[in-house]
Amino acid sequence: MKPRKAKPPKLIKPPKAGTSVSFDQSKEVRAIARERVGAVKPSHPILPKTARKKPKHKKPLGEEANGV
Repeated sequence: MKPRKAKPPKLIKPPKAGTSVSFDQSKEVRAIARERVGAVKPSHPILPKTARKKPKHKKPLGEEANGV
């Protein structure tokens, strides 16, 4: 196999005069992730354990299920 050639770094344009630029860590992390694996998926709420976990064994026919 041939060794890969390193890509030249992308040039970042300096900010325009009179504008303030603040560093946003979450934006920077997402930008790095996009470079590596593509678009970052949006976050989603974590469901309660009872809603996401299937029972190990079926309940007997006589019992009623107490759902959430």
